[in-house]
Amino acid sequence: MKKDNHTPAGPSQRMLRVGELVRHALAAVFARGDVEDEALSGAVITVPEVRMSNDLKLANAYVMPLGGQRAAEIVDALNRHRKFIRGRISPDLGLKFAPEVKFFVDTTFDEYGRIDALLRSERVQRDLQGDNEDDKA
Repeated sequence: MKKDNHTPAGPSQRMLRVGELVRHALAAVFARGDVEDEALSGAVITVPEVRMSNDLKLANAYVMPLGGQRAAEIVDALNRHRKFIRGRISPDLGLKFAPEVKFFVDTTFDEYGRIDALLRSERVQRDLQGDNEDDKA
């Protein structure tokens, strides 16, 4: 019988657990201000999500500065210092190998805002009010 090598659609529990470890370690590095770069001075950086590769060798970190100001500039600065950052988070992870970290702008906040605006739109509100009138009949 042939063994199915199909991988699950979503990330494994291990990938999620390691991603969360990396997220916390990155947040600690940013909170301490370990990375010295003019583009990062005064920036408060949040790390909403870290997605790990299947082999746990690559961590895609999605970051957003507070207020969303200069997001692309800050991500560029973090990517310039990613080897240094990898060295700073490595001891906190307790893994055999520290993953390579790549930084990306987190766009989920924009997406949430777009969905919220859609839900508050006049057209959707009109449809919702129409549903409520149908319930009364």
